[in-house]
Amino acid sequence: MSLPHAILTALLEKPSSGLELTRRFDRSIGYFWPATHQQIYRELGKLEQAGFIRVLPSRQPSRGQKKEFEVLPAGRAELTAWASGEQEAKPVRNALVLRLRAAAVVGRTGLDEELRRHLALHRRQLAEYEEIEDRDFGAAAEPEDRLRQLVLRAGIGLETFWVQWLEEALTEVEGMTEGAGAVGGTGTAEGTGMAETEETAGGEETG
Repeated sequence: MSLPHAILTALLEKPSSGLELTRRFDRSIGYFWPATHQQIYRELGKLEQAGFIRVLPSRQPSRGQKKEFEVLPAGRAELTAWASGEQEAKPVRNALVLRLRAAAVVGRTGLDEELRRHLALHRRQLAEYEEIEDRDFGAAAEPEDRLRQLVLRAGIGLETFWVQWLEEALTEVEGMTEGAGAVGGTGTAEGTGMAETEETAGGEETG
């Protein structure tokens, strides 16, 4: 997916000003295709230059009024072609997963706190998605709304996975940390005893 196609989708759902569009992104499309307000305004200009959108002719702005955009036939055709085309699946890159792999060789110092932080974020996001589903989608939804709900269900499924995986990872890391602490304590005592033995032996040889 690309930001221009996300904007075309949002404007076909409802013609909007740039400000309204940024707010709608923050509440919906931005969950799975985030964009800054500057990026959205920049793409609106490009789409207008390409002939895909235009300012609503009945609402030409005077001073203080906001321009509202609508999608032109060329923009709908572009979105239709993109939505029906092929797209290769891309491998997922996740720095936290890579950090867990790195911790296996360099140590787990501080990793448990980072896992807790991510777990709290994903729990909060999951709760937000579930609240949106309860509020916006009923059992007798229209077909178009069912497709929108499927997008939301994808988010719910992903957040559910991350919550479960992070809980498992945190349990594992905490267990390994506790085990390492117990072993480390024993190792320190043994090391101290060995040092004392060597020092005593050295003293006897000197004497």
